[in-house]
Amino acid sequence: MSHTVEIENLTKSYKKFRLDSVSLELPEGLILGLIGPNGAGKTTTLKILMDMIRADSGRVRIFGLDHRTHTKEIKNRVGYVGEEPQFYGDKSVSWTGGWISGFYRNWDLNLFEKMLTDFGISRTKKTGQLSKGMRVKLSLALALSHRPELLILDEPTAGLDPVVRRDVLERLRHLSKSQGRSVLISSHITDDIARIADLIVFLIDGRVTLAESKDGLLAKWKRIHFQEKALEEGITSSLKCRKTQVFGSSGITDNYPSLKQRLAAGLDSQSIKVENLNLDDILIACVKGDET
Repeated sequence: MSHTVEIENLTKSYKKFRLDSVSLELPEGLILGLIGPNGAGKTTTLKILMDMIRADSGRVRIFGLDHRTHTKEIKNRVGYVGEEPQFYGDKSVSWTGGWISGFYRNWDLNLFEKMLTDFGISRTKKTGQLSKGMRVKLSLALALSHRPELLILDEPTAGLDPVVRRDVLERLRHLSKSQGRSVLISSHITDDIARIADLIVFLIDGRVTLAESKDGLLAKWKRIHFQEKALEEGITSSLKCRKTQVFGSSGITDNYPSLKQRLAAGLDSQSIKVENLNLDDILIACVKGDET
């Protein structure tokens, strides 16, 4: 399978933060969700991809091209929405679309106009008068209107109401599944990532701590609830985020398939119960580590 994005050992140091040897791959036509706490390095990574800041070391290839020596070619094929959309506040939405269109050889005016209608954005309104949510919608319309092969989105659903969020996510999934476009999306709203992503990368303290398919990740990570002495000592000691309460104990495993057979007797007797986790649960467990 060919890869739209290839990142190898990406490093960037600041006074109080270091992006440390980040590597990841985004296969063509898939959606990769980049998840991590605030300050984990998500925005830094995406800005390096867009050649907005320079890495100290490492290699980035997009469409098989070096992201620095082929910047113009790559940006013509990429749609980007930053964390804080910036516009000329005294210019209208229509003027902004006309200005942006000059940077892209495949700009589709009809698609841009349709998206403005779909998102309920006034063409005559000045961008400085738009709410935060409307600025995000305008950014998405601008990013999609030259029919990019790759979308790079930094917190694209922040500030959107649930109805518009759902519409945006469905559009992204359609672009990937029906049109074979690749999407790299960063978001702190893990439910959004879970809804559309094929692949998940956890970035914590500037390092990749997990990189796997979403289905594989959710199959491996489970919370185990157990009564006293129902678990083998070796299993108990391997659990993350262990808690002991009046009615029993619990902990999180990141390797449930390999434990399933060893838990069978307890599951049958109901002295052991297994709970599915969501991406928030897994992120918290990764941040806390083996904390009990």
